[in-house]
Amino acid sequence: MDSDRIVTRIWAKSYSVWSDKADEIVDRLGWLDIAARMNAERHCIEALLQDVQQEGYTQAIILGMGGSSLAPEVFARTFHGAGLQVRVLDSTYPTAVQTLADGLDLARTLFVVATKSGTTPETLSLFKYFYNRVQDELGALRAGEHFVAITDPGASLVRLAEACAFRSIFVNDPDIGGRYSALSHFGLAPAALAGVDLRRLLRRAQEAMNDCAPHVTASANPGARIGAVMAELAQTGKDKLTIIADKEVASFADWLEQLVAESTGKSGRGILPVVGEPTAPPKAYGDDRLFVHLQWSDAGAQDAAVEALIDAGHPVIRVRFRDRYDLGEQFFLWEFATAVAGARLGIHPFNQPNVEAAKEQARQMMSVYMDSGSLPALQPSLETNGLKIYGDMQASNPADALTAFLTQARARDYISIQAYLQPCADVESLLRAMQGRLRERTGLATTVGFGPRFLHSTGQLHKGDGGNGLFIQLTDRPTSDAGIPDAPGESQVSLPFSVLIQAQSLGDRQALLNEGRRVLRIDLGENSQAQLKWLIESLTPAQS
Repeated sequence: MDSDRIVTRIWAKSYSVWSDKADEIVDRLGWLDIAARMNAERHCIEALLQDVQQEGYTQAIILGMGGSSLAPEVFARTFHGAGLQVRVLDSTYPTAVQTLADGLDLARTLFVVATKSGTTPETLSLFKYFYNRVQDELGALRAGEHFVAITDPGASLVRLAEACAFRSIFVNDPDIGGRYSALSHFGLAPAALAGVDLRRLLRRAQEAMNDCAPHVTASANPGARIGAVMAELAQTGKDKLTIIADKEVASFADWLEQLVAESTGKSGRGILPVVGEPTAPPKAYGDDRLFVHLQWSDAGAQDAAVEALIDAGHPVIRVRFRDRYDLGEQFFLWEFATAVAGARLGIHPFNQPNVEAAKEQARQMMSVYMDSGSLPALQPSLETNGLKIYGDMQASNPADALTAFLTQARARDYISIQAYLQPCADVESLLRAMQGRLRERTGLATTVGFGPRFLHSTGQLHKGDGGNGLFIQLTDRPTSDAGIPDAPGESQVSLPFSVLIQAQSLGDRQALLNEGRRVLRIDLGENSQAQLKWLIESLTPAQS
């Protein structure tokens, strides 16, 4: 890397580090120095918090997906205190939308509508729904002051925000991709609302910039070293980047998951981040793991488990947080490392060529609905007790169907649980239990993602990697629904949230099948938690 001047060329923004073409590279490197440039912007961002607090606002809801929501969620979960209560909504599950809306004091709530493109369907659907709720309660003249936009210059959201008289519009540097935007307006505006001291955060980020500077050789450059380790081990088969995080910084792992998966999962290769998997003894893991320990203190709850992994010979990267403001450092460090990993893997880390496939399939599904009043119907291979199985196998009951599906697993495969279910604590607890059971049963790395959230995170890798994933898609039938207004301020509704999330699940299933992926779809019916619990318990007998 030193002989090829990789670090120096990255800072010079040379596209030749990754490709012989400049496409989607020269205009995606603004993240390299955004921490320094945002110092001039932070006063305007901080003024927003002062204004809304003086006016009696107590909470902020971030409406965004992927790169527009994951960094804000890290700040919201890690910092508590001087700012507003910040929450992120990145689900189109009807009950999740309604439950949040019904619990808000709209007169004291600020909504941040965040989308780089300005056209993200989930974000715009949520905006229209909440804009109408605010207008109905507070009146048309006051509705706009409860909304803030973050988007790129020239995006359609700018015009929409102006038409709806938004309180503020933050126009971001367009030369930054969504997953690299944590230290730009997309991350810092929500961070400021949560009470984060932006000056202190950006100072930590600039420390990381200095550590990874052009004059620092690769061997002494922490970002370059981590990137090289990730890529070189992936090429020897250790391509499951398993993140073990102390609870104080656990949400950082979700941000890191998107960064690594969407940046490296393409061109038939990829590094799979494994987040939230229950920690186990070393023998429970295969030889395809590289571990990352996000360490909060020297006496953390995960230390003993990590030491056991090291003693057993597993490779481990340990990252120590001095305090919460080290998030600024870690955001930059891992962005730089991922860019370096892309160079070592010979892939383009700034595009997402397979993401559009699922979006296009979902659009086709919704077009069918608009024309006919119903989504395309799938034929189940098994239907029993309100539960439906869709897959290419013969089975007499759901447990046998799941077992038959898992027999397709090969060494160094992985399992992905894709849950188009209500994102709540009870459901997540069940999914984590399922994640652990599947790992115990197969020995394979197992991931969990709520849909449609994961489509903006790991969805690229699922369709762009080497095809070694087994995908278990879980859906249910929501017992309530909410309509998506055709336009903000208008009452006409052509599409409900239940149809949107169903179309997204069907679209992603078809996109996976089109790429030759192995997919099992399980419709859990109306009593989804009970059915899911039964399904998890059915995995136990095969352990003997």
